[in-house]
Amino acid sequence: MTTWTDHTADRPISLTAPSGIDRAAHHRLDEAWLAAAWSHPTTRCFVVSGGQVLIDETPDGRTELVMTPSFEAPLTEAHRYFLGIDEEGVSYFALQKDSLPGRIDQSARPAGLREAGLLLSPRDAGLMVHAVGLENWQRTHRFCSRCGERTVIAAAGHIRRCPACGAEHYPRTDPAVIMAVTDEEDRILLGRQVHWPEGRFSTLAGFVEPGESIEQAVRREVSEEVGVTVGPVEYVASQPWPFPSSLMLGFMARATSTEIDVDGDEIHEARWFSREELHAAFESGEVLPPYGISIAARLIEMWYGKPLPTRGFV
Repeated sequence: MTTWTDHTADRPISLTAPSGIDRAAHHRLDEAWLAAAWSHPTTRCFVVSGGQVLIDETPDGRTELVMTPSFEAPLTEAHRYFLGIDEEGVSYFALQKDSLPGRIDQSARPAGLREAGLLLSPRDAGLMVHAVGLENWQRTHRFCSRCGERTVIAAAGHIRRCPACGAEHYPRTDPAVIMAVTDEEDRILLGRQVHWPEGRFSTLAGFVEPGESIEQAVRREVSEEVGVTVGPVEYVASQPWPFPSSLMLGFMARATSTEIDVDGDEIHEARWFSREELHAAFESGEVLPPYGISIAARLIEMWYGKPLPTRGFV
């Protein structure tokens, strides 16, 4: 496997820009330090619920996470997650609640990561993706997979321990490959999933299976979904994708065959596009661009040579 160099786009992939947050994992088991950090007047926290947070627009047009000092935070002990420290020494925590708190000024609004990830600063987006990932894992892993006993939270939200058998469980991350496949004519292969609206096309993707390398996963997924054989595979970049717990591994891949045979289960339609054909399809509305926080849009842009149209969806 080689590594692809992006010579065409200068903007970072969403959710991957440096956040300026040190996760400071060595503090997660230090209860005295965590207690002191929580009670410090500069500490800030925010609530996460069902994958959503509160965001608000500032007078100068920026969008920010709604954060409060820890002494103003809603009460919660078990579901308080330490996220890290910024360059000025401010500590950040996320609070998992059944619902988001109301706001007296009514200006803040709830938002999920697909929307907020495009609006927030790298710091706030990094904090949110960390919190959403932890919340997703916490909500779905409450019982020990070894003995079935209810587990308890430890390490400031980053471990669940079983009091019965002593097993420790860590946040789950599922590796998934996502690839822009091109052929000898430098056309790109895009597919439409069965549950997507008419006209939406994007790159192919799929999960890495046990005992499989990521290169093997790229070739297997393309073959299974559209019947195309892939040769060289070049790694581009990764992106956290907590929907609910994936890490997207982005690739450029070169096809050694071009005949398409869609599986009909995941992919309803797949087509080869030249740059001119894709541009015309965008202009006519025949194809909707996968614009949003997904790495899929950036993979297509690397081949396309310029930003995709801004109309579209995540």
